[in-house]
Amino acid sequence: MIDLHTHTIFSDGQLIPSELVRYAAVTDYRAIAITDHGDHSNLDFIIPRIVSVCHVLADAHRLTVIPGIELTFVPPEHIDRLAKKARELGAKVVVVHGETIVEPVPPGTNRAALEAAIDILAHPGLITPDEAALAAERGICLEITTRRGHSLANGHVARQAREHGASLVLNTDTHLCDDLVTDATARMIAAGAGLTDAETAVMFANSERLVERITRAG
Repeated sequence: MIDLHTHTIFSDGQLIPSELVRYAAVTDYRAIAITDHGDHSNLDFIIPRIVSVCHVLADAHRLTVIPGIELTFVPPEHIDRLAKKARELGAKVVVVHGETIVEPVPPGTNRAALEAAIDILAHPGLITPDEAALAAERGICLEITTRRGHSLANGHVARQAREHGASLVLNTDTHLCDDLVTDATARMIAAGAGLTDAETAVMFANSERLVERITRAG
């Protein structure tokens, strides 16, 4: 299992990074990104601390641990600037908290995120055809999520990605240990979103490619 969207006590998760990574290791994860919620107020607090511990945890548990951030409820006009700032601070994966149907995310977030230097648009809700096409054009992955509430739009996201050639990744948006999933559960959730076995294999390969790109870049 590769999971590029998780949270710790540095935002609203319940686990410290060492706990999160240990639970991931015993769930047979091969790679995990720690992407706590960030905005103008806390990027410089969260990211350096996550960066400082990733190599230690990776060595201890023999899996890839990637420092990242999830830009959350950021005014759309500031997303690009904060994404660049996150990279400067050491984030290797930049996720944006998309327009999920269960939270009042600022309108325009999906498009602003897809115009920015990010990797993943998380739980993008009722993403439009134009936005899905932009994701494909920009090489930004759309997320199929296992998280309660956010997952209600998975089927719509999968259809838009299929119709417009956008890449998908599957993530858990973990906040506590029980949110982590096995590969078998991930496959069931993908099937529930309407993805075929072949499409699920491509989706998992997209996560592999993201991790490979990050590890090559150092």
